[in-house]
Amino acid sequence: MRRFFDWKYLVAIGSAVLLAVPALLSGSAAARLPGQTRGSLPSNKIVLDSALRVDLTHDFVRLPLHEGTANGEKAWYILTEASDFGLAHDLDVNFAPKLANMGIACAVCVQDVTLHAPAVNAFGEARINFQGAPDFSPDRVLVPGVDSPFPPATAEPGSVAGPGYSPFIKIQGSEVIYNAPIVATGNGPFDVTTHSNTEDRVLAIHPAKQVGDGQFSQPTVDLLLVHGFDAGQPILYISTESSDPVAATLERATFVPALAQASFLGGDDFLGSARERIFPFVNGRGQGLNHLITKGHATEDASLQNGALIDALVHGGDALNVQGDFPTQSDSRHANAYSPLWDAQIGQWTAKAIRLGLNTRQIDENQILNLAATRPDLLTGVGGAPFGASGFVINCPVIGFTDHRPVEDLVEPVPLAQA
Repeated sequence: MRRFFDWKYLVAIGSAVLLAVPALLSGSAAARLPGQTRGSLPSNKIVLDSALRVDLTHDFVRLPLHEGTANGEKAWYILTEASDFGLAHDLDVNFAPKLANMGIACAVCVQDVTLHAPAVNAFGEARINFQGAPDFSPDRVLVPGVDSPFPPATAEPGSVAGPGYSPFIKIQGSEVIYNAPIVATGNGPFDVTTHSNTEDRVLAIHPAKQVGDGQFSQPTVDLLLVHGFDAGQPILYISTESSDPVAATLERATFVPALAQASFLGGDDFLGSARERIFPFVNGRGQGLNHLITKGHATEDASLQNGALIDALVHGGDALNVQGDFPTQSDSRHANAYSPLWDAQIGQWTAKAIRLGLNTRQIDENQILNLAATRPDLLTGVGGAPFGASGFVINCPVIGFTDHRPVEDLVEPVPLAQA
């Protein structure tokens, strides 16, 4: 199976790093995350306005579930972003203008769909006819590495894109791009334990119920949250697709290799980019991919019955990636630079950083970029490579924040930092 990188370079940096990482992970769990961790998230801290509920105790967001079709079968999708400001607000989804660039040099990154409205429709939405859908039938398999949890010895995604599938859609006759990930297929019953017909983050599906004569409630889906940081604040998001199989496995997302062609690698805020940056770490203390595998029950299926997994993620066991621009930032240039398609830039702490105990949890984009620019003796790309784009993307729509609203980065970028 294809990896993020040629991982011989990770091993080549020396046994000091590989031996130090387990020592860091063998202590107590990471420090508790700041902000609220129990109960329901207040509406003024929810960014995705269509979210019906954010349950912090059970670590899920409840979203409207929409019915479509793909290959003659029902396909159930969520709607999280639109590239048009007015339509985003009309639909209560995140405004992501960069999505308008999704089709640049990558026709397969945008799925052309049609809209079918019933002949008799007193009031209600039309159905999307998708060209393709994910295959949710594979078993998700994650086996930690021998010398270090990450890279894993085996990583097989639990869902894989079928022909023609992309979560980014354009309705025939319109130029607006929507983020509409398919999270389940078929007529049910839906498997929310081992996920044979649902995405691996689906914790529950609530079918429509009749509420009156010819009237039915909106079906909904509960999706496992992801915890991270932006501009120094704890945030919540979901993960639905990745262009890399290892990332898709760790993210409990659908593997969509075509998205690797999305405009464009390392693009961030440059002309024509559909991407924004996200910063995972390999070997942070209380943060990163080693931490997720070791503390976040990453090898197990996610379900509401797996209370140990839910509790671990709620209390700091996630990878705790740091995102770039966020919709709530006070400078509109940063707020409007938000995109759910995150260009991964993986950081790896050096043996020196680990020896000095400096591989601490990071919470701000500019702090990371400044550190990478000024202290390459402490923080590099994977295997000592220059810090920067790692070659894959993740579709991660933002949901909200649990403490203070992310407003601005904690520090200004230094000269020559990637900012």
